[in-house]
Amino acid sequence: MKSRPAIRNLLEYSLALGVLKTLEYSPRPVAWRLARAYTNLLDRAIPRLRKTALRNLALAFPEKTAAERAAIADGVFRSIARLIFTLSRFGHIRRENISGWIRFEGIEHVEAGLRAGNGVLFATAHLGNWELSAFAYGLVKAPMQVIVRPLDNPLIDRMVARRRSLSGNRLLEKQDFARAILKALRANEAVGILIDQNASLEQGVFVDFFGVPACAGTGFAKLAVRSGAAVVPGFALWSEAERRYVLRFYPPVEISGDAEADTRRLHRQLEEVIREYPDQWLWIHRRWRTRPPGEPPIY
Repeated sequence: MKSRPAIRNLLEYSLALGVLKTLEYSPRPVAWRLARAYTNLLDRAIPRLRKTALRNLALAFPEKTAAERAAIADGVFRSIARLIFTLSRFGHIRRENISGWIRFEGIEHVEAGLRAGNGVLFATAHLGNWELSAFAYGLVKAPMQVIVRPLDNPLIDRMVARRRSLSGNRLLEKQDFARAILKALRANEAVGILIDQNASLEQGVFVDFFGVPACAGTGFAKLAVRSGAAVVPGFALWSEAERRYVLRFYPPVEISGDAEADTRRLHRQLEEVIREYPDQWLWIHRRWRTRPPGEPPIY
């Protein structure tokens, strides 16, 4: 990681801490309005985020109008607001009150995987509230291993890591995680991995994702084969009707041993879920940044 000026780290940390603390201790209706104000400010202060979202949405949904794609982008920032609001309250969420925040659906798929004895690999994504999904599973079922990429600001990284660990989850950094994952799976534990990020040419294969080639890492599929773990897609999806999240686990994905084919299969299912909840996926990520050799850049 490149060295960053200490004063920049401190200023960013102070701002992030202020955001989380005002959300943590304000009355819930006030905190929600504040969270929306913060993400509106983020939207306006960093215009490249919306620009990236609209570019991605034009690629993925060419049939939609510009107004429809803009409405989805608006929803992305509302989804981020819900995520940071929930993250700020992790210290106040307990087993006895977590049902007000989230309920589980399809947990039988996880339990069947654990009965098989080789652990469970959660194939998840930046969809809905990925922070709450791991936190809730650790609190209600059992602590799990969560793969994370360290944030650029080490002060913010430590602050977020403390909150992520409050339900007993153990964080593994993305640079050197394979051995720890395999050890956890051999102990019949659960491990959550985000599979939806752009990968480099050296680490990935191109899959059809919303009709556009996207470079996806094959490491997840290789770990699944090596460990024999059950692969269960799972996402914490916001339900407007219930005013809480639903942590939905889908039936296990069959792993064939062909890393490319398995990676494509995982992304087909991911695309299906995103199409159902388009305003809850992180379209501000430059998902199609890596291009096949000879193709011009998208961004």
